[in-house]
Amino acid sequence: MTGLPMIWGLGLAAILFVLGLLGVLVRRNILFMLVSLEVMLNAAGLAFVVAGARWGDADGQVMFLIILTVAAAEVAVGLALALQLFRRTGSVDADAAMRLRG
Repeated sequence: MTGLPMIWGLGLAAILFVLGLLGVLVRRNILFMLVSLEVMLNAAGLAFVVAGARWGDADGQVMFLIILTVAAAEVAVGLALALQLFRRTGSVDADAAMRLRG
């Protein structure tokens, strides 16, 4: 039994990355932007895992664990910033941050 061809895995990673990028560029809500960033990070992790599986190395899985660590830190900081933005402006719209002074 053969595994998934590498081109399919990388194609899926590319599609997910583009969808995440579109979500960051189109949406103005900070929470949706954070979710889109998570999709982009998971797409990069998927590409590493697929490439590592192709050559039979564990390097792709190690890189995915590093990406998960970075994603967890990004979520913690992003949600803290979104909470502070909501407390100060009453909105989580990215344009509301432009109105802040100081």
